[in-house]
Amino acid sequence: MLVRSETGLARVFFESEDFELRRAELGLDGPATAYPEAEEQLGEYFAGERRAFDLPLDWGEGDGFHRQAQRALADIPYGETRSYAEFATYLGNPAAVRAVGAACAANPLPVVSPCHRVLRSDGSLGGYRGGLEIKRALLDVEAGVR
Repeated sequence: MLVRSETGLARVFFESEDFELRRAELGLDGPATAYPEAEEQLGEYFAGERRAFDLPLDWGEGDGFHRQAQRALADIPYGETRSYAEFATYLGNPAAVRAVGAACAANPLPVVSPCHRVLRSDGSLGGYRGGLEIKRALLDVEAGVR
């Protein structure tokens, strides 16, 4: 489920999430509105035809480091991964490994802001708001495995 604001794509929810509850928790009011451009680009991504998204994004409120990390996730190239430690170092704060994990967990725009590309240092998946099966599926899409 996608939430669109006046600014752009504001939230991406997974089917496993209680959409109405999450909307209420986030203080999102008003009816859900269609966002055909985002739906089209996500469809292209899942078909293996799109590697990056070209959508206006509404990041909403957030603290500096979390928002910096969430925006910088798009710097990880399609089909590649980084460890939480590597990504913290990329952000200029090698000690912020847990903060990177928290930023990924709180990412309002999963898939579009590709937190699925961040893994544990041992190569295991770590966590993912949508569940590890979805994280694996996203990595498989990018690896050309379907």
